[in-house]
Amino acid sequence: MGLARTVLGMAAMLVAAQAGQVGATAGSAHDFAFTAIDGSPLPLSRFQGRAVLVVNTASFCGFTSQYAGLQDLWQRYRDRGLVVLGVPSNDFGAQEPGDEAEIREFCEVTFGIDFPLTTKVSVKGTQAHPFYQWAAAELGVVAQPRWNFHKYLIAPDGRLVDWFSSMTPPSSTRLRSAVESHLPRS
Repeated sequence: MGLARTVLGMAAMLVAAQAGQVGATAGSAHDFAFTAIDGSPLPLSRFQGRAVLVVNTASFCGFTSQYAGLQDLWQRYRDRGLVVLGVPSNDFGAQEPGDEAEIREFCEVTFGIDFPLTTKVSVKGTQAHPFYQWAAAELGVVAQPRWNFHKYLIAPDGRLVDWFSSMTPPSSTRLRSAVESHLPRS
């Protein structure tokens, strides 16, 4: 019993230290990069000066219909400086089993998605993409994705400024108000 507690305590300290290191080494979201769904590099620094809504997505989820709202948000605000970034993940309920070609086709054919998508990544746990590890360190455990279609809002300067649970649709007043308040000033 004592050895088990010691091991668990050491593991907890290691996780906390790693989370701190992730947060300490990154100054902003612009320090991270994904791979685009077509395989090309997708550094978040490309979106410097624009607000970015990062959403972990899945094709076979009860929230998949949010793709339509995300596309609407993208069309409504992209000319004013918003980027919607879809991050496919199979972390919750194995609801994104396809490969990149299947995901891309599903998004384009079913929802007319033309906002940027990344390759499929993990968004939770020790295997989480570094951006998601950093976001957890920045905003705390309460702001971590609990399911598909969790949303993070990044300000034009790369600060992580808000998050929205899967239950918050892209059409919600709270989400749209947050987006509008972080669009670049013209």
